[in-house]
Formats: sequence, structure tokens, C-alpha cells
Amino acid sequence: MSPLAVDVISHPLAKQLVSELRDKLTPPEHYRRVCHKLTTMLVLEATTGLQTASKKVDTPLETTDCDVLGEGLAVVPILRAGLGMLDAVTELFDDVKVGYIGLERAHDTAVAHRYYCKLPDLKGRRVLCLDPMLATGGSASQAISFMKANGAERVVMVSVIAAPEGVSRLNLDHPDVRIVTAALDRELDPRKYILPGLGDFGDRLFGTF
Repeated sequence: MSPLAVDVISHPLAKQLVSELRDKLTPPEHYRRVCHKLTTMLVLEATTGLQTASKKVDTPLETTDCDVLGEGLAVVPILRAGLGMLDAVTELFDDVKVGYIGLERAHDTAVAHRYYCKLPDLKGRRVLCLDPMLATGGSASQAISFMKANGAERVVMVSVIAAPEGVSRLNLDHPDVRIVTAALDRELDPRKYILPGLGDFGDRLFGTF
């Protein structure tokens, strides 16, 4: 089997935040704060390759050349759990376009169907696909296909945790897409839940148990 192509951030704080998300006793209000912090770390890693441009800036002492962002960004959360990751991106970047893709997975087949899709023109922008749980990879693969059909040329998948099955699926379907996550877990169970995982991310984020 070929090695999985995935970037797992190794910062000690990221490990601490993942442990808090895994803990079944973490309440929704704290869960949302932890998600925001961890997403910030993930997005900073996912955007390390953004292009820059030179700009002259007048300091109080002289004029100097500075680097500024030279590439636009777009972000597309997969509804509904991906919404918990959105604010961290829009707080970091001013020039960002936002789209939404709604995919719902059938519990008996684990196959996702689209119920909503609203995307801006993605051409010429680095695109972040946000989904906290990369499980089977089916939903992410569908979403990325929609994005590419809407002009996306450089897509990065950003997930809180991932299963080997999901990473393998994306590597196969979209080998050009970089995957950034905070944890690569062991496997999927028969119901296609990630193990050891952290439960249903959306339910824990929004308190809909």
C-alpha cells in the first residue's frame, strides 16, 4: 500500500486541543472555543504557500519594501459541522470569498447527497475546504469536485481529524489536493465513524444531542 499523503500538524498545543475535543465531558461552549483555536492553527499551516507581493511602506523613519499577501483566498465549509471552522478563517484573512456546500450522509449507506451548493467564482484563488471529520472521504471528494467545476485550481482540505480511509480516498480522487489535519486516527468502525474519534462533531459543536 502506498504511503498516505497527509500533513499532520505536530505542535504541542494542537495535540492538547485535540485531546479536549475528544473528551466526552467537554461542553459545547468550550468545544466551540477549542475548535476556533485549533482551526486557526490548521489554517495557518494550510496557507503557508500563499503567494506574496512587494509593497512600499512608509515607516516613521523611512520607506521600505514589505511583503503583503498577493493571492486571494476562498473558503468553503461543508455544512453543517464545517461552519464551526469558518470564523477562524475570516478573522485571519480580509480578502476571502465564502461558499457553502451542504452534504448529508445517509446512516445506512454512508453515502452523502447534496442538498445545497452556493459557490463564488473560485478561479485564481487558493481554496480551503473545511470539514472537521474526514471519515470515508466521500463527502470531501464530492465537495472538491464541485469546487473544481466552479473554477478552483488549488484546493487544500482542512480537517480536525482524519481516518486513513478518507485520506486514501482523497489521495486517489484528487491527488493534487493537500490535506492538513491535526490527527490521523486509526480506522473507521462498521458505521463509518472515526476511531478513536470524537463523536459527532456537529452535535457536540451545536449541542444537538
